[in-house]
Amino acid sequence: MSSISSIDYQIMWNRLTAVVEEQATALIRTAFSTSVREAGDLSAGLFDKRGRMMAQAVTGTPGHVNAMAEAVEHFIREIGVDNIFDGDVYLTNDPWLGTGHLHDVTVVTPTFLDGALVGYLASTAHVVDIGGRGFGPDANDVYEEGLNIPIMKFAERGAVCKPLIQIIRNNVREPDQVVGDIYSLAACNRAGEQRLQDMMVEFALPHLEGLSDFIIDTSYKATRACIANLKPGVYGNEMTVDGHDAPVTMRLKLIVDGDRLLADFDGTTALSSLGVNVPMVYTRAYACYGLKCAIAPEVPNNTGSLRPFEVVAPEGCILNAPHPAPVSVRHVLGHLIPDVVLGALDKCLPNTVPAEGASALWNIQMHLAPSDLQSGLPAANVLMFNSGGTGARPTLDGLSATAFPSGVSTMSVEATEHVGPITVWRKELREGSGGAGKCRGGLGQIIEIEANQGYELTFNAMFDRIDNPARGRNGGLTGGEGQVLMDDGTKLRGKGKQKIPAGRRLVLHLPGGGGYGEPSARSADEIRADIAAGYITQEQAVREYGLEPD
Repeated sequence: MSSISSIDYQIMWNRLTAVVEEQATALIRTAFSTSVREAGDLSAGLFDKRGRMMAQAVTGTPGHVNAMAEAVEHFIREIGVDNIFDGDVYLTNDPWLGTGHLHDVTVVTPTFLDGALVGYLASTAHVVDIGGRGFGPDANDVYEEGLNIPIMKFAERGAVCKPLIQIIRNNVREPDQVVGDIYSLAACNRAGEQRLQDMMVEFALPHLEGLSDFIIDTSYKATRACIANLKPGVYGNEMTVDGHDAPVTMRLKLIVDGDRLLADFDGTTALSSLGVNVPMVYTRAYACYGLKCAIAPEVPNNTGSLRPFEVVAPEGCILNAPHPAPVSVRHVLGHLIPDVVLGALDKCLPNTVPAEGASALWNIQMHLAPSDLQSGLPAANVLMFNSGGTGARPTLDGLSATAFPSGVSTMSVEATEHVGPITVWRKELREGSGGAGKCRGGLGQIIEIEANQGYELTFNAMFDRIDNPARGRNGGLTGGEGQVLMDDGTKLRGKGKQKIPAGRRLVLHLPGGGGYGEPSARSADEIRADIAAGYITQEQAVREYGLEPD
């Protein structure tokens, strides 16, 4: 095309969104593990040949996609431009060069048109196992947490590296699922590559550079303009959460100066000796997400819209963990970062941001081993994602059993029971767990799980909001705290590997979101509707809302 207008570029930009959505859909349809095909714990995106993210699929998590936005440049540097060929596929799960922990595999595929490199398709997915101690927070360094695959070629000129496949298969507990998911990542990139090439041929586009500059420059300017609308100043916030071996306090100073915004986590708790630490790439990913949700939600997510947000944290604090710190469950604190950010933004954007929510997923990694080793029954590993309630919004109640900020879906009971010998006896909304307020916090869940006959259940807990529930905002009350129990009432720890005796069930009480506004401002009709729906009890209505008993 000799002359391309901004309207032409806008049409192509919209088309790229369809390309990466098809890429993500291909991954979901071909994935082996339930965390990908059921929960959507993935990301997919298109990058120009400089490694700048041009478009991302809506399906996926901010932690994956915003971290992946940095990762592709690492791939280009490590592989070397002179060593990039048509038919290549690259991968890594390095926490500091990828998305923050070993369980995420990032696959990057260069795409060519008429023999010339035009860009890259990249995708990330959480795999069910990566060896080591298994998915959990108990390791003392990253070497204990599993197999670390450096940035390398999964395939060169279409030929898969078979020794790499053998190494992976011999170091993970679920080789078919893990290797299958890696092939799925490569396949989804291939699907995106084909659609991108079709688009470029249709528009007679020989390269992506002009389109990429348009997307990134437009998004960058739009985001800077949104920042400039904020009231200048310094806004602070801090939040204490459970941590592992000790509570963790995350402190934030948000500096707004014209169209410049700096989020500084100076004063945050030091590194933990256990695997709740967060690499800086993941801290940036979720801090930028929280900022962008409140400040520039209409601007598409790409390198340009992320660049204006400056995020720093002292090296050696729990939100900037250096190698070889243990980082396996970096999501637990990472998912709480937007709550910290939004708490600071509330002071310059009043009546805009929600109350705190459960936020961190209540992931549970279960290992099912036969009670009798001579029985011939196979062992199994089951990963299940569950969500508590979100914080209430200024004009709306919080969402119940909804993953924010991660955005993943809850795995169905049927899909979970299909991949391992467990029975989920109960999965229901947890009455009374939403914080009271003019707008009520979202409800958590109660989930009850038992190993099937002939099996023993060991699980890795990676839960938060047990000792430090979600706080309300502007007079709203805190949400219900989480609990980890056995069905006989025995209390269990919120983090770490634990065993459920035969005949006993694991019972999880997921936390609720905080309320927004004074509870006395909620209408009597809304309170009675909550009672009728089973969201709150009659006693709670009287005690927290002041409703006259019937």
